[in-house]
Amino acid sequence: MGKVISLVNQKGGVGKTTTSINLSSSLGHLGKKVLLIDLDSQSNTTTGLGVEKAKIKNSTYNVIMGDCDIKDAIIKTPFKNLSVIPSVIDLAGAEIEIIQMSSQDRNFIMTGQLKKQIDTIRDRYDYIIIDCPPALGILTTNALAASDSVLIPIQCEYYSLEGVNLLLKTILQVQKKVNSNLEIEGVLLTMLDGRTLLGLEVVEDVRKFFNEKVFSTIIPRLVKLVEAPSHGKPIIEYDPKSKGALAYLNLAKEVIERNGNK
Repeated sequence: MGKVISLVNQKGGVGKTTTSINLSSSLGHLGKKVLLIDLDSQSNTTTGLGVEKAKIKNSTYNVIMGDCDIKDAIIKTPFKNLSVIPSVIDLAGAEIEIIQMSSQDRNFIMTGQLKKQIDTIRDRYDYIIIDCPPALGILTTNALAASDSVLIPIQCEYYSLEGVNLLLKTILQVQKKVNSNLEIEGVLLTMLDGRTLLGLEVVEDVRKFFNEKVFSTIIPRLVKLVEAPSHGKPIIEYDPKSKGALAYLNLAKEVIERNGNK
């Protein structure tokens, strides 16, 4: 059965989508079958993999709302072992639609719909990665209910730990009420500028706070990582010899090792 990992941080601009794309493609490069689910209405993961929105028939919106079977929303990418369920702008209105439902229907969609759908395809993949929106709302709760673990990207900048306590409280609530098996996969330090003292201080603070949960791999701040999505490619395809490609390959190896090389 594939492991389901949600990438979550309510702060925007922390490298969450960049990590979703590049961790997924790196796992695929290492021989793992991967499904990446874009649960953010901004659709940056979708476009970052070169998916043309005009050709999308079914999306995460349709899956969440129960309008289609999850199998009918999966798109194979040209990248090794990597498929994606795309997002569209309709997802932005999903939370309003869900709130207006009856309590029974609302509770099922919030805590069971995505999990039910994912469970039907788990055996097809080694890893299912969910790129969550930068908010701790209904969509993120849905993802956490369906997940085995959470990967938290934290930017190596001032105020990096701001809001982390709220995120941890949300994870604890989900554990208590919805998904008792939910764990923290790890904490990933991103966008490190090694030339600044501040960045190195943040690394130290995060490691003190999360201890062994922090991945050894640190993602550097690099222009190539910013450029790659505009070309619809993961960094390992856009510039395979770059420091960014090496960093995400190392992260993928850590994830595999933490899961018993599965």
